Amino acid sequence: MKLLRYGPKGQERPGLLDDEGRVRDLSAHVADIAGPALLPAGLAKLAALDPAALPHVAGTPQQDLRLGPCVGAVGKFICIGLNYADHAAESGLQVPPEPVIFNKWTSAIVGPDDDVEIPRGSEKTDWEVELAVVIGKGGRYIDEADALSHVAGYCVANDVSERDYQMNRAGTWDKGKGCDTFGPLGPWLVTPDEAGDIDALKMWLEVDGRRFQNGSTATMVYNVPFLIHYVSQFMSLQPGDVISTGTPPGVGMGQKPPVYLKGGEVMRLGIEGLGVQTQKVVRA
Repeated sequence: MKLLRYGPKGQERPGLLDDEGRVRDLSAHVADIAGPALLPAGLAKLAALDPAALPHVAGTPQQDLRLGPCVGAVGKFICIGLNYADHAAESGLQVPPEPVIFNKWTSAIVGPDDDVEIPRGSEKTDWEVELAVVIGKGGRYIDEADALSHVAGYCVANDVSERDYQMNRAGTWDKGKGCDTFGPLGPWLVTPDEAGDIDALKMWLEVDGRRFQNGSTATMVYNVPFLIHYVSQFMSLQPGDVISTGTPPGVGMGQKPPVYLKGGEVMRLGIEGLGVQTQKVVRA
């Protein structure tokens, strides 16, 4: 299934994408794509529905029908740093001996095509296409061998980053990672049965039509099962938590000379089988 949330900001309703690319309303069956709906029993209930019997929502998704973040009521937005060896190299950093964990605040979450705002005073706002994992069944101290049973689905994330705030503002990376609009999620949450081989998904990002990132999840240092296992050693994972798993090379910081967003650009990014995002960059 491709589950989604559609409608105006703050008023999103649950839906799914049918085989013809049309949105079907799920409001009669679930309150939101969040919490209990993401548990195995909740997903099984939705999978048993006949999409053709669900109300058709007028409009074309991502054109004249806005899509919101594909998961609602996110409790934790957990990110993994330097998880692609070639991205670590372009950043001038070593591959870490254990995964780097940082956070994006949930107030950063926006829809896949909403504007991205450059914070006031920012000179080094950057982009990062990433595979995000949405937790279904929660847990703590999760075995790596059982980790994928805790996944509700996968989606595209743009880990927008302010590099000066991240590296030079006397604190953790979080200062440069959690600004408002820095966490577009979607367009849809793709359940594991339709997500393909998550160890070999092509991923890319363009700014104003120029391709900067052109990679694959195949070059991850730490794969999804290990990351779920690892993160769960430090915190309990709950339905709707998001783990964003790192980015391939091609970020603005890694260009020679570096290239950063100034306002007015259009970012377009996607992951094979998981959809495409398009964001206009504006100044806050």
